[in-house]
Amino acid sequence: MSKKILVLLGHPDKETYSGSIASSYEEAARAAGHEVRRVNLGELSFDPILHKGYKVIQELEPDLVSLQEDFNWADHIVLVYPNWWNTMPALLKGLFDRFWIPGFAFNFDKVTKKLIKRLKGKTARVIVVAGTNGPFKTWWKYGDFTNEIQHGILEFAGIKTKVSVYGPCERVDGQCRDKWLNEVAKLGEKAR
Repeated sequence: MSKKILVLLGHPDKETYSGSIASSYEEAARAAGHEVRRVNLGELSFDPILHKGYKVIQELEPDLVSLQEDFNWADHIVLVYPNWWNTMPALLKGLFDRFWIPGFAFNFDKVTKKLIKRLKGKTARVIVVAGTNGPFKTWWKYGDFTNEIQHGILEFAGIKTKVSVYGPCERVDGQCRDKWLNEVAKLGEKAR
């Protein structure tokens, strides 16, 4: 069954291995008959800083409004980013700070005091590219570096999320990198 897929490259530079991973997924998904939209973080124009925190919701720039529309359109979201200092790049975090707001991703019911997850029914695949340390070694030393994106952001809004981590990218040969690109392509074919 064909799906509507949003591929969001969370690396500010698309000419990276993270960009290659996103392209591998995108191309395989298109070839399998899925409808795909691609967004590259580095091509968006927005202020990533919450100048007043959440006391005041800043007016969203057109690129952020468009990204919200893409999230609403998609059945499946694919987010690819590098692991920098055991988290996502600051610009990607700033993106979520700005556009992942009440009324779009979630609401709090003031009467029942319950969370309303506004993006329920969607699925996501987060693909994290680790540079110098492998995923297990990083997890062992520092803990779950995908908790924030999986549980604190995507699943908070109701998106059922799976995570894949590839690395250490800086210590492997081209054959290993190609193997990972093929694994990602298989995920794209099946929209997983």
